[in-house]
Amino acid sequence: MAQIKPVRAWRYNRGLSEQIETLTSPLFDVVSEKQRQVLYQNPLNSIHLSVPAGDHAAERAGQLLEHWKKTGVIEQDVLPGIYGYYQYFSLPGSSREYCRKGFICHIKACDWAENVILRHENTIPAAVNDRIELLEKTLLHVSPTHGLYHDEDFTLEGYLDESMRHPLYETEDYQGVREVLSVIHDLDVIRTFVEQLKDQPVILADGHHRYESSLVYRKRRMEANPSHTGEEPYNFHLMYLTNAASDDLVILPTHRLLSGLPAWDRDAFMEKLAPYFTVRPLENPYDAPEIIAGKPWAFGVLLADGAYKIRLKPEVLESMTWHFPEVVKRLDLTVLHYFVIERALGIPGRDQRKSPYITFSRNFTQCVTAVAEGKAQAALITNTVRMDEIQAVCRSGFTLPQKSTYFYPKVIAGFLFSSIRPEEFSLPHCAEV
Repeated sequence: MAQIKPVRAWRYNRGLSEQIETLTSPLFDVVSEKQRQVLYQNPLNSIHLSVPAGDHAAERAGQLLEHWKKTGVIEQDVLPGIYGYYQYFSLPGSSREYCRKGFICHIKACDWAENVILRHENTIPAAVNDRIELLEKTLLHVSPTHGLYHDEDFTLEGYLDESMRHPLYETEDYQGVREVLSVIHDLDVIRTFVEQLKDQPVILADGHHRYESSLVYRKRRMEANPSHTGEEPYNFHLMYLTNAASDDLVILPTHRLLSGLPAWDRDAFMEKLAPYFTVRPLENPYDAPEIIAGKPWAFGVLLADGAYKIRLKPEVLESMTWHFPEVVKRLDLTVLHYFVIERALGIPGRDQRKSPYITFSRNFTQCVTAVAEGKAQAALITNTVRMDEIQAVCRSGFTLPQKSTYFYPKVIAGFLFSSIRPEEFSLPHCAEV
């Protein structure tokens, strides 16, 4: 199953590390254009490696990386380690402080068909191609993807807690999250981490495009290497692993906004919902998330002149013609995309992924505002996908509907970098695990 290794990380030099909050950056797929322009102003910010700008961006990122190495902007740690990574955060309306505990390591990049790394969403080819080119030009993993293992005994958390007594970095990020990084060098402890993962698969929570770029790069190198063994650096990927058994693992819902629909007819839309759903008007649109919470196949529908709770009539589910296993058919979002978006709105499932009429938002208040101001014709408010549902779908070999999950908070870039150059990847003999 999952094969992990410690990392000899590249990190900003000691002097720069004292201002680490100015050097970190959001992941490439969540950083806004406004954020990018601000971060680009700092010539040493990690965004120049993770989301390089301009023509021939990947090539210039490779040149910048070599310059940073030669001038000591970044330095490689002498000893390999497992890097503890904790994220402390709160959610709106709650006084609870969460702490998502995890660790960063190298993990062998296994093809999807091997069922070692399990995906829950599909990727967009253009985004993968961009990541492949960047990996080829830099041979560097700039930020870890996010994977989930499962351990109800919480075997590793005690070691991570101990390492956090002496953090390498502690800062607050763009999300308002307190980020803390530590390192474990003890070989016996590292072996415990390796053993814990070796008998189980890992679910990829976030970073499908970056992981798939590693797969494509690995395949190219394998084909060009007649002596391929499976242990070469190009076989490995950088991943942040967290325990799926933890109740500090937060998944936020992603709502659907509908706009630009030609010949939009609000009354016709509501009439088309009636055969499939029980429809109940809401006095206040802001009540929608609370009213649908925990109820299967229940959604909020926000319109310019009112809000509604809709809930699928149970007997209707059998009329779904999409050829999915039962575990996928019964998902809230499958129900939404079939009965609301295909049947009531007339957008076929095959066209939904690229539809110009469907956008996504994790911010409920923004959904209310968009409809009220006429920027959206309707908003479809959803519940959170549960962890057990994600696990079941992954085991089925199928994927969730698009934009089903948002694991919060996002990992940041800039704490450490991982090289897959042979001379920089290799571990001291005494550190082999």
